Amino acid sequence: MAVRQRWGKRSAARLRAVLAAGALVAACAGGLGAAAPADAAAGAAAHGGGHAVTVARGGPARTVPFRADRTGEALLTLTAAAPGTDWGTKGAESAVVSIYLDGRYATDLVVPGAQPLTRSLALGHVTRGTHHLRLALAADRSPAGARTARLSGLAVDVRPETGDTGIVLRNAPVLYGRNVPALGSAFQSATTDTPLLMWHEFLPATTPGHRILQYSVIWSNEDGGTDSPALMSRWGRTTDIEWVYRVEIDAAGNRVPDTGVYQAANHQTLAYAGSYENGDRPRLETCTSNNNMCDAIDDPMRFALSPLQDLPSGQPREHMMDVNPWTYPVMAKEMSREGKIESPADPSTPALSDQRDYLWIAVTHTASPTADTGNVGLTVTVRLRGDATVYRSDHGVATSAVNRDGAAATTVELPPGTTQADLAEIDVQRTPLTESAATLDVTAATRAFFLGTDDLPTPSFLSWTGALHLTPEQPTAVLWKAPDAP
Repeated sequence: MAVRQRWGKRSAARLRAVLAAGALVAACAGGLGAAAPADAAAGAAAHGGGHAVTVARGGPARTVPFRADRTGEALLTLTAAAPGTDWGTKGAESAVVSIYLDGRYATDLVVPGAQPLTRSLALGHVTRGTHHLRLALAADRSPAGARTARLSGLAVDVRPETGDTGIVLRNAPVLYGRNVPALGSAFQSATTDTPLLMWHEFLPATTPGHRILQYSVIWSNEDGGTDSPALMSRWGRTTDIEWVYRVEIDAAGNRVPDTGVYQAANHQTLAYAGSYENGDRPRLETCTSNNNMCDAIDDPMRFALSPLQDLPSGQPREHMMDVNPWTYPVMAKEMSREGKIESPADPSTPALSDQRDYLWIAVTHTASPTADTGNVGLTVTVRLRGDATVYRSDHGVATSAVNRDGAAATTVELPPGTTQADLAEIDVQRTPLTESAATLDVTAATRAFFLGTDDLPTPSFLSWTGALHLTPEQPTAVLWKAPDAP
């Protein structure tokens, strides 16, 4: 099946603008909650930023020195592009760059195309003094179409080991790739279900003064588990998002022994029994088709993603994609390359359409009584101007409604070419999965947007807080209405 071109000059310029704006926001924000570029971060304690190198298949590795002015946790920020590759093209999906710190294999970086993307990697513990990065295009794990990778703006920031930043970095899991035999080679993470982002959250603990530190990851898709149409209806994306590791942190900022757990096959929570790097960093491997973890390692690929971004309160997990918008084109290209897109598009069927045909929306709701949360879901419906059809996020399948409390993302498939100007009304609807008298209270909508021709999110046109009460007798309420709609 031919994969259509999604990038033109205007699209490339828009992506560069998005990335530049994101870098500026991060640099201004600084601190724990931002993935700030290392050479812009406050209190940076390393030298050697701004390097640019090109690595080539069969060519020599490139060495970049840097000096750490203190002992701490090293963060590498760089902008990477791989000419001739495209995540949407079979056989040329990416270039894989292997990165070594002082001769130690630290991480792989999957570069999913020719468009420059800024990434941040957690290289681990370093001591004060001079260190060396070695970067090479890994021919064994790069698809055949990958010839070179351009790495610019290389900068290392050494963060203190103390404080919340140090705690998050010291305990961040190192992920190893997936090698499920039915899904490809030992290097399948270079072409499918690749890990894109990691972030952290601090959660309450039962012991006073303690906290639970949780890490989550976004993969480009999941080849098993929930199918793509259901992912769009129930979760509002076709990426896979999972928490991977939790550990208890005491009042002094130290890991409490024997408290580490991870999300294992079948979404089980199991005690971590694997080894630690530098005392506190667990090693986990993606070992199922739906990206659950194992604590035994046998895959050659390794990913040390920066965990410093955090999820703001009141936002769905998909917010992490919104603030890293480059993840949307990667997601869309994987769907297209893997032949998962319905053609011609038909919004009356649950089959996955081109993802630019959807309204992407996030709504917050709670069920009452809470014991019935799983028995009654929320559906978002859309009416268009001059169109009597009611378009539903669940496509009329009750089990595809959102049946979890809190902020949640979903999508509504609409006819190709639909824009905000075509919308007349957005409603929310109570959808019972089983017989239940439970009610739903809708209290917020945090965003609503379409994807542009470049698969990047356009600006959100909806931010609402209020109170809508949905009952068996009155199951529907208006969430948004065009000012001039009848």
